[in-house]
Amino acid sequence: MQASEDNRSVISNAFYSQSLVEIDEFCNPQFQFLDKFHYGTKSEPYCTLESSSANGSCTTMYYSPSTLSSSHQECLSNSPDDSDFRNKLRQLETVMLGDNSDFDESGVIELPDIEFWQEMVSGYPKRDLKQVLIGCAKAVSNNDLLNARLLISELRQMVSVAGEPIQRLGAYMLEGLVARLSASGSTIYKSEYALNTHLLYEICPYFKFGYMSANGAIAEAMKCEKRVHIVDFRIGHGSQWVPLIQAFAKRPGGPPHIRITGLHDSPNGLSKEGKRLCKVAKTYNVPFEFHTEVGLESVRARPGESLAVNFAFVLHQMPDESVSTRNHRDRVLRLVKSMRPKIVTLVEQESNTNTAPFYPRFLEALDYYNAMFESIDITLPRDHKERINVEQHCLAREVVNIIACEGNERVERHELLGKWKLRFSMAGFSPCAMSPLVNGTIKRLLKNYSERYRLEERDGALYLGWMNRDLVASCAWK
Repeated sequence: MQASEDNRSVISNAFYSQSLVEIDEFCNPQFQFLDKFHYGTKSEPYCTLESSSANGSCTTMYYSPSTLSSSHQECLSNSPDDSDFRNKLRQLETVMLGDNSDFDESGVIELPDIEFWQEMVSGYPKRDLKQVLIGCAKAVSNNDLLNARLLISELRQMVSVAGEPIQRLGAYMLEGLVARLSASGSTIYKSEYALNTHLLYEICPYFKFGYMSANGAIAEAMKCEKRVHIVDFRIGHGSQWVPLIQAFAKRPGGPPHIRITGLHDSPNGLSKEGKRLCKVAKTYNVPFEFHTEVGLESVRARPGESLAVNFAFVLHQMPDESVSTRNHRDRVLRLVKSMRPKIVTLVEQESNTNTAPFYPRFLEALDYYNAMFESIDITLPRDHKERINVEQHCLAREVVNIIACEGNERVERHELLGKWKLRFSMAGFSPCAMSPLVNGTIKRLLKNYSERYRLEERDGALYLGWMNRDLVASCAWK
């Protein structure tokens, strides 16, 4: 009998010591110990990218403790009602240290006033979402799976596809972190990108800036040519070429004959875009042809034609020497140079995510896309269905790919303009100054958007930025 009591005393003391550790966990940012018990309240669901909707019903907010003392005594002294809190704590201790009489038949502990504990937790200031994201990425980088999972659980209560810009971005960065741990990033990346780019084209000036700057350089280089051949590596919906056709229609002396070749995986993959551009050209009485080729090697020059090659938001998806010894990125540039073009235009996102290791790459993506999401927030309401669609299918796929994938599976490999300049120079190109008329046209365009957008010309290139962050760069070569 005495031995039994001694054993029970040892167990009780051990349990009590453990309970103090768990109370310390209450003061810790990852408040988890109540989740070990089943009780009658339901937690709010976390909305994945697939299940989220535009009505904001999935929006969740988690108020977790911030920088709190590791001492449970200090934690108690900071509670809204110290006396009441201590009474509740004693109730919890009684349940935890008592015998099995408090367990029901299913083995579930009945905790006293569980709503009180939830209110106590929610009363503490929430942690900074950006810092939690960074902490989680650091844990993933260090292969600290325990902390990574704890932080992922916390992040799921903090992010929302219909919340503030950092909450929306956080939802997709969280998806990228989860996909990285489960090695499923490449499957998430596969989505209908082209179906949603037209909306991104309308709500943000990024595409328009790139297309207008490239068109201005082409128009300036071809102002005296009678036959113009344009090779486009990513024609999309063909929106870039409608304003150029209109501009050539107004050229003194009449428009040139324009031939556009769009590169695509399938010979008939751009028939819809081609018909649309032919219709536009016919409306403005511009002689026009449209062709589709599956590779640059298939493109053939014609006598009397002046060639323009357009790289708009496409070169960063070509693998370089860090991915393959074939180095398609530089190989394509050398091949284009051998075709002796009169002008080559480059438009790329001003970000450094190509060869950077995972953790600095995560930080770069967080800074870059946070500015992007903030700019979108100015244009469309947070619960706007189309805004959610364009963020999910255009931007989120990029974010997930940058965070979750490595090697051949990581397609989004952006470089800063300085590195692009080095690549073009090594391929034999020389920089071509942008037309001053382009600068003025883009400034007028930006008046239709927020004053937080800024346009700068540096070292012969144009930069479009949001506040103090460069987002897109454009330049021309010959």
